[in-house]
Amino acid sequence: MRTMYFDCGMGAAGDMLTAALLELLPEPEEFIREFEALKIPGVKMTREASVKCGIFGTHVSVTVDGVEEESVDHVHGHAHGHGEQPAHAHEHGEQPAHTHGHGEEPAHAHEHGEQPAHTHGHGEQPAHAHEAEAMHKKDHTHEEGHTHTHSHTHAHHHTSLHDIEHLVRDHLALPEKVKNDVMAVYQLIAEAESHAHNVPVTDIHFHEVGTLDAVADITAVCMLMDRLAPDAVVVSPVHVGSGQVHCAHGILPVPAPATAYILKDVPIYGGSVKGELCTPTGAALLKHFATRFGDMPVMKTTAIGYGMGKKDFEAANCVRVFLGETQENKDVQADFRASAQNGAASDSADKGFLTDTVIELSCNLDDMTAEAVGFAVERLFDAGALEVYTLAAGMKKSRPGVLLTVLCGEEKREAMVGLLFRHTTTIGVREAKMARYVLGRKLTTVQTPYGTVHRKDSEGYGVSRSKYEYEDVARIAREQGMSLEEVYKKIQ
Repeated sequence: MRTMYFDCGMGAAGDMLTAALLELLPEPEEFIREFEALKIPGVKMTREASVKCGIFGTHVSVTVDGVEEESVDHVHGHAHGHGEQPAHAHEHGEQPAHTHGHGEEPAHAHEHGEQPAHTHGHGEQPAHAHEAEAMHKKDHTHEEGHTHTHSHTHAHHHTSLHDIEHLVRDHLALPEKVKNDVMAVYQLIAEAESHAHNVPVTDIHFHEVGTLDAVADITAVCMLMDRLAPDAVVVSPVHVGSGQVHCAHGILPVPAPATAYILKDVPIYGGSVKGELCTPTGAALLKHFATRFGDMPVMKTTAIGYGMGKKDFEAANCVRVFLGETQENKDVQADFRASAQNGAASDSADKGFLTDTVIELSCNLDDMTAEAVGFAVERLFDAGALEVYTLAAGMKKSRPGVLLTVLCGEEKREAMVGLLFRHTTTIGVREAKMARYVLGRKLTTVQTPYGTVHRKDSEGYGVSRSKYEYEDVARIAREQGMSLEEVYKKIQ
């Protein structure tokens, strides 16, 4: 199976992930030309060689109208800018290079009554990443060929999540899957900001420069992931850094609040490196694409990429990504369902046996109707459960009841617990973590005189078996007026 492994031992930022993934392509400059053809307003992406601790890799720089975001760590009582772009103004309010501050908090609640340093003509006081109009210097080249530098006041615009979705869906020529990925990542960031600042997502407004910078990072990574098309994505525990970060509203701990919220339920650690190593953009991208978090799987690597940041530490400041083949499996049931819906064969599962980790959630129910239990089971399957089943159980006071059990991947745990509480009457859910042995599986499309039928092929442990999908066989039986057994004989 085609597997991608992210080594985030020195954190992760959007530009570093972009750079690492670019190194996996045979023609990275071709991708950059394709990216810039999207014409994200004012955005320019450049790629250059970079060396960290003697390791050669790639650094990617994204500028908006010539301005590049800058990270400012708080060390020994001073704010130090490092020039990297791990923290975007839209993410946690960082001040870009021309405003001399880090500025964690971009979101001010309208109802909180904070007075921003400038207001809009209609009197609205949106959430701001900056507290004042920035004064900055820019070089301007005029038609006469003269170049000069001058200072001027730049009035910054602010953008809502709705505005970002309008830009992505209506103005960027991207495949629908990539658009969905971009907005899913942005939704994670917006929800984290909403939680960190205790305001509705609709009240979160992003600073224009930081927004476009982040749109560029997120879009580039989503495009690269779509092009590389891994079957599974494994991410190492994430090094978030330590110490403090200098912000517009004061000095905050590392990881920043938005980053910490996004990385909830993800294995992270601090270490001795002083500085912000993982940004909200990096955290959201990893969380969205990760099949699971953990150690590097056994894999035959075909390509390795190094994405470099600008900060310099005793350890190499880079994200490393491996692309190769493994015997590990992903959520095969979801893969089978998607393949069946698309009417195409799945080549994602290799032959042979394998193991993975599943979460078992269970609860006892004695005050629900059969219809309500059935509805709960349907909702759990719809949300991606690997398996849901019920068993009759004798409850206290001799009441008959039901034991409801759900199997799911670790990344689905929180969603499944929420659905159990929402759709059942239970007041407690039990959890067990277990390993399971799985036969290698793939879905094959078979053409028959009665139409397309999907066959599930399994192999491993010296065993090989095949089974036609019930729904396909049942459809033919209904259409042809045959029994299930007759259909099986015909298509075999």
